[in-house]
Amino acid sequence: MFEIKKNIHSVFGRMYIPISFFLLLFSGTFSFPAVAGQKELVRLSSLDLSFVAQGTGQAQADKSPKGTSLSIGGQEFSNGVSTHADGFMRVELNGDTERFIAFVGVDDNVGTDASSVFFRVVGDGQTLFKSEIMRWKQSAQKIDLDVKGVKLLILLTESAGDGITADYGNWADAGFWVDGQHPVIVGPPQEEALVLTPKPPRTPRINGARIFGVRPGKPFLFTVPVTGDRPMSYAADGLPKGLVLDSKTGQITGKIEKSGEYNVILKAKNQLGKTTRKFKIVCGETLSLTPQMGWNAYYVWKRDVTDKIIREAADAMVSTGLINHGYQYICIDDFWSMYPQSKDSTLNGQPRDEQGYINANRHFPDMKALTDYIHSKGLKAGIYSSPGPLTCGGHVGSFGYEEQDAKRFADWGFDLLKYDQCSYQPADPNSLADLQKPYKLMGDILRKQDRDIVLNICQYGLGNVWEWGKEVGGHSWRTARDLGRGYQSIPMALFRDSFDVFALNKLHNYGGPGGWNDPDYLLLGDLSFRRGELVPTPLTPNEQYMHFSFWCIVAAPLFLSGDITHLNEFTLSLLTNNEMIDVNQDPLGKPGRRVALNDECEVWVRELEDGSKAVGLFNRSEIEMKISANWTDLGLEGEQLVRDLWRQQDLGIYQNEFQATVPRHGAVVIKIKKI
Repeated sequence: MFEIKKNIHSVFGRMYIPISFFLLLFSGTFSFPAVAGQKELVRLSSLDLSFVAQGTGQAQADKSPKGTSLSIGGQEFSNGVSTHADGFMRVELNGDTERFIAFVGVDDNVGTDASSVFFRVVGDGQTLFKSEIMRWKQSAQKIDLDVKGVKLLILLTESAGDGITADYGNWADAGFWVDGQHPVIVGPPQEEALVLTPKPPRTPRINGARIFGVRPGKPFLFTVPVTGDRPMSYAADGLPKGLVLDSKTGQITGKIEKSGEYNVILKAKNQLGKTTRKFKIVCGETLSLTPQMGWNAYYVWKRDVTDKIIREAADAMVSTGLINHGYQYICIDDFWSMYPQSKDSTLNGQPRDEQGYINANRHFPDMKALTDYIHSKGLKAGIYSSPGPLTCGGHVGSFGYEEQDAKRFADWGFDLLKYDQCSYQPADPNSLADLQKPYKLMGDILRKQDRDIVLNICQYGLGNVWEWGKEVGGHSWRTARDLGRGYQSIPMALFRDSFDVFALNKLHNYGGPGGWNDPDYLLLGDLSFRRGELVPTPLTPNEQYMHFSFWCIVAAPLFLSGDITHLNEFTLSLLTNNEMIDVNQDPLGKPGRRVALNDECEVWVRELEDGSKAVGLFNRSEIEMKISANWTDLGLEGEQLVRDLWRQQDLGIYQNEFQATVPRHGAVVIKIKKI
């Protein structure tokens, strides 16, 4: 009781507080009707918490996730809100709140030695408070802020940058001194889904990658991506011996036996015009000279994936025109192999044949026929496995059968393997060699197959995988945990697991031709987080622009994982902006980096092959902001021509800097070129 009185005194100073306040406090009620000339104290936990977003689970009022009382550093609190990093509360104050008070820290009852968070309070776009990094059993830190006149207060529980395991943070004894309207926790503002990408011209335009890698003697498949009215005819000058181009489909197939670089001129023609484009084929040991582009089934189908669904995705890749913008891969994720624990006969059966070759479950009756179908569309096929005995979904993995599985995947005709950590247990979790071992093993085996198979390493950034992913045979590697591990947490994960991970670890020093940093799939369109239920992405339209823009600036693989069979006009416009895709697929292969950070406004730059620079202006704040790209930060000088890449229009000639108004959680992407 003494400690409680002491804390109340420390928060409210020598202010006179009626005895009725204390009676109501200890009876569990923290707000009471305002009396003329008297402020009202409204506790945070009394507000509707349904709009609180966080990394996992639901925000808890007046208790920890375990149901125990809130406790920080051995001190118990009678009320407050417990959130999991990254936690996010948008509180409308409407200018009627004078002070915000709280004690913050890691919850004693659910925290562990791995817990590390910091707390931040943002008022109308300005950071009003930021705590030190707080750990388990550390004493609470006090907040007492003057918020008079503030309209929107943001309360954030943020990861300290080392993952979010057990990162439970408490806003204890949190409340608002109010003189008027009560605060309200609200969701993100409504935004109109504005289509910025112009329709492609009816005349031919060749899109996508301008450089392509293949190994000697391995099957070659590349569909020339061209927009414009159909019918379209295709041709090429300088194709190396062994390759042929189908003039009606634009598919280049065959084999190149001799290593070397081959400079090709691609041609496309329709009734309205014709065009050409330079295209370099590099026959050697390096694949994925630009980031992979395609579709993956996971975030929309998960356990319900079937042969029929994959075929329909391939059909949609063509019918939507995504193939004409450079998208190539149709990828099965987890749940295709046998599921030993299932009582469903369509999922359970003999996991392997007598020679140890892996079997598919009955949802995939003929894998070779499936890949043949995908290839007939001019597309490539991807499959999934784990270096452990089981996949993340409990299906059969590749542990101990790596040789047989790689051979099986090649015989079936797959072109990409996603290799997911899941049940693999390194002998020594702290040993870098043990972390690398399963991926090097599979990478070496894949190189021996009779077809090229791209290896996507999926182990969530462990051991700084970007430093060695390419060395062990990876062509892309996941840099953090799943972006879509929780529906509400996707917007926060977008910031933490992409912007922050890339900037803090300087990932631009590691990605490049042959190996790319992969922050996960594009979570656009309709997604599934409960079986059988599709819901629109939780990302606002501006966040979706930010999502795609960042992936292009940092040269990340562009894999849609929403419902490809039902793409609305807005989602399709995001995926098919050819000038943005040109940035992502730039042959120089130099990922972008952050060059300026001002509170929650960031400027990123990517150097391009033609000497120009792609620049992203990103606004992570809760209000519209003006962001400047200064020539000194970008390594520029003199007059520069600036082009808006989303709108595909020149903005004029600028000197010294370019400034744009960027909406909440939005992006402006420009190309700057010396005149």
